[in-house]
Amino acid sequence: MAPAVVAPAATPAPFHPDRVRVLKPGSPCPSGPVVYWMFRDQRSANNWALIHAAALAARSHAPLAVAFCLSHRFLGAHARQLGFMLRGLRLLRGRLAALGLPFFLLRGDAPDALPGFLSRLGASALVADFSPLRPVRAWKDALCERLPAAVALHEVDAHNVVPVWVASGKLEYGAKTIRPKIHRLLTEYLVEFPQLPPPAVPWTGEAPPEIDWDELIGEVVREAGEVPEIGWCEPGEEAAMEALMGRKDGFLTKTLKLYDSDRNDPVKPRALSGLSPYLHFGQISAQRCALEAWKLRKSCRQSVDAFLEELIVRRELADNFCYYQPHYDSLQGAWGWARKTLMDHAADKREHIYTKEQLEKAETADPLWNASQREMVYHGKMHGFMRMYWAKKILEWTNGPEEALSIAIYLNDKVLGFLTSWNSFHCDIWFFLLDHKSTRIYKHQTCIEVGCIY
Repeated sequence: MAPAVVAPAATPAPFHPDRVRVLKPGSPCPSGPVVYWMFRDQRSANNWALIHAAALAARSHAPLAVAFCLSHRFLGAHARQLGFMLRGLRLLRGRLAALGLPFFLLRGDAPDALPGFLSRLGASALVADFSPLRPVRAWKDALCERLPAAVALHEVDAHNVVPVWVASGKLEYGAKTIRPKIHRLLTEYLVEFPQLPPPAVPWTGEAPPEIDWDELIGEVVREAGEVPEIGWCEPGEEAAMEALMGRKDGFLTKTLKLYDSDRNDPVKPRALSGLSPYLHFGQISAQRCALEAWKLRKSCRQSVDAFLEELIVRRELADNFCYYQPHYDSLQGAWGWARKTLMDHAADKREHIYTKEQLEKAETADPLWNASQREMVYHGKMHGFMRMYWAKKILEWTNGPEEALSIAIYLNDKVLGFLTSWNSFHCDIWFFLLDHKSTRIYKHQTCIEVGCIY
């Protein structure tokens, strides 16, 4: 485990210009509201995208609004994911209102919902947070074509400590190659957040429509109810901070000391952070988690360093993979040697062959695997160490690597989705490639939005 190499700055730092990219320039003399299109980072605090949007608004002496586009079951999400997200947005709207910021909930994909909305407001700029996934990148390409000529489109990486395009300009081979690049940049990017300024101009434009949250959540959950919600995790920024550093059960205050020694022991789940759903939906900032963890490094150095390795290096490696590998969810995305290993042994005799339905129902001859699958189905999470075993056995029990990967992604997305145990980080499912001759296990990281593993 590589140790952290720098101490974060103790005082707030200004917005780093390399954290933002201009996807579409707008008018040289902007006038009109600035809109932050919130997608991946669903929080009011410690949000670089919101901070940048506020700065743009202040610079042009314009009001600021926040918009969220509710797509129809993005990537096949179920009630388990959508209910958690919508309940978090309900709380977020109140937090934004307290800051003087209106929140607009739009229905439909961003390229369909935003252009008319921005034209109606007379907006001058749209600020988007960052996602490496193909559908979201396609939305932004479409927005560049559909937005009025005078409207600028900026993209801000508010999810990673080091912006993905700054950390590396290419697909990295693994943690060992991206780690030194990230460590060299932490002095610039692992900094305390500045205070979000009050709106430069109060919002006097179109009022956000009232939202019947109970009706909306009920509608969405009923439609996507094949996989029910879970009750062990409360959504929202306040709950996220409680999970991080609450006095009763906070990870940093109560269990951090166990992280280095016990996090890979499935019978000691208390050693895990429990932050996965909050990090995935952006209800808490990974940078805030890192800053708070660093304060405890003197007393728990090994655990803090192990946590920061997962939180920063491993997590941002997943974004690097999705961003630079267009085939991140298929075998085409594997390194050549991994594909060769898989195909060399694709026809090897299997002791058992199970269908997707049998695997989903945990109907195998392996009670340990069945227990892991059932935990995922009923509790919406699986211990990170068991996911290694879980994925490897799917490869062993299916007709070939393509089918194995397809089933692993299907099971992960459907019953695990956003709410998972701590192992690696956002948008990655660890898929283990087994060399049947040497019995060595190779890790190939297949990154998908609904598979965050913490």
